[in-house]
Amino acid sequence: MNIIEKILARASEKKTVSPGEIVEANIDVAMTHDLTGPLAIKSFREIGVKKVWDSDKIVAILDHLVPASSVISAGLHKTLREFVEEQGIKNFYDVGRGGVCHQVMPEQGHVRPGEVIVGSDSHTCTYGAFGAFATGIGSTEMAAVFATGKLWFRVPEVIKVEATGKFQNLVSAKDLTLNIIGKIGADGAIYKGLEFCGPTIRELTIDGRMVLANMAVEMGAKAGLIEPDQKTLDYVQARTDKPLKPLKSDADATYEKVVDVDVSDLEPQVAVPHSVDNVKPVSEVEGTKIDQAFIGSCTNGRLEDLREAAKIMKGKKVAKGVRAIVIPASQEIYLNAVNEGLVRTFMEAGATVGNPNCGPCLGGHMGIMTDGEACISTSNRNFIGRMGSTKSFVYLASPVTVAASALTGKITDPTKKVQ
Repeated sequence: MNIIEKILARASEKKTVSPGEIVEANIDVAMTHDLTGPLAIKSFREIGVKKVWDSDKIVAILDHLVPASSVISAGLHKTLREFVEEQGIKNFYDVGRGGVCHQVMPEQGHVRPGEVIVGSDSHTCTYGAFGAFATGIGSTEMAAVFATGKLWFRVPEVIKVEATGKFQNLVSAKDLTLNIIGKIGADGAIYKGLEFCGPTIRELTIDGRMVLANMAVEMGAKAGLIEPDQKTLDYVQARTDKPLKPLKSDADATYEKVVDVDVSDLEPQVAVPHSVDNVKPVSEVEGTKIDQAFIGSCTNGRLEDLREAAKIMKGKKVAKGVRAIVIPASQEIYLNAVNEGLVRTFMEAGATVGNPNCGPCLGGHMGIMTDGEACISTSNRNFIGRMGSTKSFVYLASPVTVAASALTGKITDPTKKVQ
């Protein structure tokens, strides 16, 4: 069996499972946040169960609209606060105590290899970077998990993505991710699993691996996993003292197909409006005017991303007419960015540095665009209206491409900008 089948077999207390089989899996961790949590709570109350199945296995995080931007969002926050208090849920990250949910979860030790993790957010698949089967579910499904600690899954067919070669300077995991999405397509892996492997993947940092897993859902995938190795174990063991149960694919595991990617000649990639799989080399869209540049989100708001962007922007100025927004993905990252001088670099360049939250990626309460404006962003979606107006345009790229573009006022190849 492959790693996804092994995890689901263990979680459903079966010796083996096969693609297409329906299993009822025991959930190891359930995560919810301020946008989806209140509906899950409402549905939970309608079920009629008084207590959640295990208060230690639920994590609640305020991250989408923080600090509260309206009476409505303040009400959502209050609903979640009251629920965690009522249910004795200790793993609660309020405003100023966590950050973006998909960064906080592994950072605070809630993600472990070999486990089944569900979250009422589509980018829960991020935790696959640690060898966990992690997937997004709806709020009413989450209510059922709150009540029972179980959820059914159809065992997915798995596509193996084999990456080889060494990245050129200023080409990164985000460029690889966009390239893979361009190859497979936005609907090329619907309800399938993705297993990312090969020497290039093994060389990636934990931050880089999280970018790959994060965007698995942009191909329609149920989950995207990377086999746990020593890097994984070192990261996780530094954050939790709970026992780990990592799994790996068998050498003779079966896959639906194999997609080969060689990164040796890969140039920076850009997903152009209005689809994540509408991917082009940056050379084909260079010179496109931008009004906003965003570095952050659950895809690329990590310390590694901020460091690389700061190298590009140090000693330079954001172009006139461009709004550059930088948002660290967590309080921990923000503090490290302050201590390393990265925040000073961004601010001296003329960028706005925001508190850890989803920011412009959500298009909810900050960094919203009006008609005709364009943003180049390190986030994960560029759908119509994603960042405000349905007549605005979102381009997706790596942190260094976004940083270089912020300095010129147009989409720019960072490999030409920085020698």
